Amino acid sequence: MRRKWIFIAPLAILAMLAFVAVGGAAVMLLWNWLLPSLFGWHAIGFWQALGILALSRILFGGLGHGFFRPGLGRHMGDRWAHMTPEERERFRQGLRSRCGFGPTPSEGQGQ
Repeated sequence: MRRKWIFIAPLAILAMLAFVAVGGAAVMLLWNWLLPSLFGWHAIGFWQALGILALSRILFGGLGHGFFRPGLGRHMGDRWAHMTPEERERFRQGLRSRCGFGPTPSEGQGQ
């Protein structure tokens, strides 16, 4: 098993470096192709493109999986299935008071 890691680890590092290089080059080429002609902005270099790529990842992609992790929906479905009707209604009331969405009690009664 240890011999396997001797070959996999350097390949993984090379793959990550290649991914970063291709991503930076793609951002640089797209920026230099579109933005100077559309908005009159200046062309950027490779390192600036990597900076833009990192900034967009931080702002829009986050640094990890965050709240939406694999299996969360299944976990919440299991919790919902084990709730009594009273617990479900209390949960709905809590969502309404915190988030302001969901049907109000008068809408749910079909008046």
